[in-house]
Amino acid sequence: MGLFDFLSDKGEQKPAEPAAKPAAGGTDFFGNNNAANPATTGESYTVVSGDSLSKIAKHHYGDAAKWHQIYEANKALIGNNPDHIEVGQVLTLPSL
Repeated sequence: MGLFDFLSDKGEQKPAEPAAKPAAGGTDFFGNNNAANPATTGESYTVVSGDSLSKIAKHHYGDAAKWHQIYEANKALIGNNPDHIEVGQVLTLPSL
């Protein structure tokens, strides 16, 4: 079978069927399980005046050092500076 065999007349052939779409959740291209994405599970929290990610972590998780988990779950909303959260932002607090 050569590279250009599809050009030769071999009679009628059915076109290839499209690949099935992956189900919601499941695994991504790299095999990571994205069904339990921490950014989509957990509860939400609205930022109030005087808040910081460490204060929120201390209040909700009992450990201020867990602010990293909140930041990673909300990085798209917060941006590159974890110290810059704004009053009224609704953050997702991932389940730990």
